[in-house]
Amino acid sequence: MEFADLVRRRRMTRAYTDDAVDPAVVESALAAATRAPSAGFSQGWAFIVLDTPDTVRGFWEAQSDAALPGGAPDRWLRGMMRAPVVIVPCSRREAYLARYAEPDKARAGLTAAEGEEAAASRWAMPYWHLDTAMASLLVLQSVTDAGLGSCFFGLVPDRVDAVKEYLGLVDGPTEAPSGDRPAPHPIGAITVGHPADPASGARGSARARRRTPWQEVAHRGRWGAGWS
Repeated sequence: MEFADLVRRRRMTRAYTDDAVDPAVVESALAAATRAPSAGFSQGWAFIVLDTPDTVRGFWEAQSDAALPGGAPDRWLRGMMRAPVVIVPCSRREAYLARYAEPDKARAGLTAAEGEEAAASRWAMPYWHLDTAMASLLVLQSVTDAGLGSCFFGLVPDRVDAVKEYLGLVDGPTEAPSGDRPAPHPIGAITVGHPADPASGARGSARARRRTPWQEVAHRGRWGAGWS
């Protein structure tokens, strides 16, 4: 698929069929994600892949009471829960603190012992979250290129701890090769699957709102100058 077509075709899919997803599609999407840029080439991301009925169900039950047995999921949740794969992209702050404590990054003045608040005060933004978000977009684009659907969505604020516990994202010993003790932080989740009839899922905002042309959001030279 041509890149311009790929960009235009990407949509947030909110309703899926029960058809299985080829594992090769997921692996290709993860490989694409690791091509995202990252500050200092820190690569401070991690991806938890849920691709069995039990693990996917467990995620949704941690995310919403409505997904529990006997619950009453709304139209959005019913459509999303049918996706056979959920990918949870996570950011790893400690990877950036460790990277910027190395000699070639010493001018940044960071140390691996600093916390997120101290690090954030030195940087314009927490790049561990930003870089993971860019990696997530590559997952979405890769899935689109494979002819499937996907949707990035945020975790319910008061259920983040429940989701983290379910996924094992708790500080302490880890089985990860890096051996890092601080747990990665989930920045959201991505459903992946074969799109169902859009009418069977929740209505997306893009159906009711106008997509703003680039000429209305681009400014040449300074804010307010516009493009033409």
